[in-house]
Amino acid sequence: MSKALWIRQAYAIDPQSGREGTTDILVEKGVIAAIDGDLSGKRGLPEDPKALSPLKVQVVEAEGLLLTPGLIDLHVHLRVPGQVHKETMETGTRAAAAGGFTQILTLPNTQPVIDRPELVEEVLSLAKEKAVVRVHVAASVTLGQRGETLAPLGRLSRAGALAFTDDGRPVRDPFLMAMALTYARHLGKVILSHSEEPAFSRDGVCHQGKVALRLGLKGIPSLAESLGVMRDIQLALATGGRLHLMHLSTKESVEALRWGKAMGAPITAEVTPHHLALTTEELERWRYDPCTKVNPPLREEEDRQALVEALREGLIDIIATDHAPHSREEKSLSYEEAPFGISGLETAFPLLYETLVRPGHLKLTDLVRRLTVEPARLLGLPGGKLLEGEPADLSLFDLHTPFVVDPETFQSKGKNTPLKGRELRGRCVGTFVAGKEVWRLG
Repeated sequence: MSKALWIRQAYAIDPQSGREGTTDILVEKGVIAAIDGDLSGKRGLPEDPKALSPLKVQVVEAEGLLLTPGLIDLHVHLRVPGQVHKETMETGTRAAAAGGFTQILTLPNTQPVIDRPELVEEVLSLAKEKAVVRVHVAASVTLGQRGETLAPLGRLSRAGALAFTDDGRPVRDPFLMAMALTYARHLGKVILSHSEEPAFSRDGVCHQGKVALRLGLKGIPSLAESLGVMRDIQLALATGGRLHLMHLSTKESVEALRWGKAMGAPITAEVTPHHLALTTEELERWRYDPCTKVNPPLREEEDRQALVEALREGLIDIIATDHAPHSREEKSLSYEEAPFGISGLETAFPLLYETLVRPGHLKLTDLVRRLTVEPARLLGLPGGKLLEGEPADLSLFDLHTPFVVDPETFQSKGKNTPLKGRELRGRCVGTFVAGKEVWRLG
């Protein structure tokens, strides 16, 4: 069991309780034991923290730092099993900790695909041995993610899978998707949908628009996503199965989501930091460097603004990174040949703080909510709040000191990011899981 932890004079934000202000937190036996404006001389603590033995109590002086519940990411590609050249359990969870994330959901498009109960158990066992943050597993909707036969959802659930997804590709057969939503409803689980119509996205590598034309790259139209989104919402309405729409990127998808929620569909949605902060104009900056290649692609400014507004009004529930690390060799291929994906765990909070919160486009407490309370609620996870008796999963951020993004310092194996050289604020300086320090900057 970890030793006691006393975090002193941090500026705490907890959207669940409404707490905001300078706070001390005492952690004992892995849970939050006390929260107060100043715990000096209370709960058996001395007036002078220096009087405490560091062997029994870790004291963290956090004046000037932001304290939040540990962030939760429901869209992470740990690449386990079978793709250790891209990421490992150790590197991926260290990257999560370095970004302030204390819980992550790893997705099943691995080698082999996580479509059997023993593979769920294998990943959870490896996480118990190697991970520095809490790891949860999403299993495949269909066998091999081929979209032909449902995976054994009941057995996967009993093995520990918290959700089901064929992320990386859509479930093309609408009848099969309806069956999956129905079975998941009976299991009390959610289907995470990569909503896309492949007939429109086939062979595309970036957003279909002026930039794609100028660069001579084949584009993916917005219709490829919004058609898939509308279909899946209709299926959720018909079946009553819980549907979570992954990585929305277009204004048309936002309007489909608005319609679905107005109709009472059991749906939630997420958006990534890169779709909230970047546009297809990044391709002009980086030209043919595939660091900007991601699926769904970076879209137009009007799409980005629609996503920000949907997040601000609560229409979009969750922010998730879609952390997708790849090897240098893979991302050194031509734009057409390179795989889709951006490494996002370590830059998510700073990118959002710098581009949305500092300019006043999003309240800081709303940003924290979309990264803590809402993902915890979707999967019924503990944590996501600063309350006595809750797991002491905590993150500290420096909102004041600028830093320049250098992918060579990433804990992740994946160095693929279009943020290289960009100045941001909001870096994570400390992360704690069950009161144990799992990341400290420097």
